Amino acid sequence: MSTRMSGLGERVRRDPSRPVYVISVAASIVRVHPRTLRIYEDEGLVCPARTPTNIRLYSENDIRRVLWIRHLTQDLGVNLAGVRVLFELEERLGARILETLFERPGDDDEVDSEAGAEERPA
Repeated sequence: MSTRMSGLGERVRRDPSRPVYVISVAASIVRVHPRTLRIYEDEGLVCPARTPTNIRLYSENDIRRVLWIRHLTQDLGVNLAGVRVLFELEERLGARILETLFERPGDDDEVDSEAGAEERPA
């Protein structure tokens, strides 16, 4: 039975692109009002899947995207139009640039300490 159960566990593993969260659950996870998620959708920043009865379903990837939107808007002061531009740039470049552009202060302290003083701008 344990062999069968472990095989089942492997098949049930999470697929981050699989839409599973209804809007109320997604909003709770990211700690926003469901209306905020609707606004993000209206602005084209997130595109949840829809059931045949038109219920929004959010995936883990959608949740991560909403968390990025919140970080950009609340922590860095980027407006929704700016967020859209940043996401479009990522799509055009085919690379994850937001993580490198908006590293948290202190994340690269080790790199800075290893760099010589002549490499730093005055």
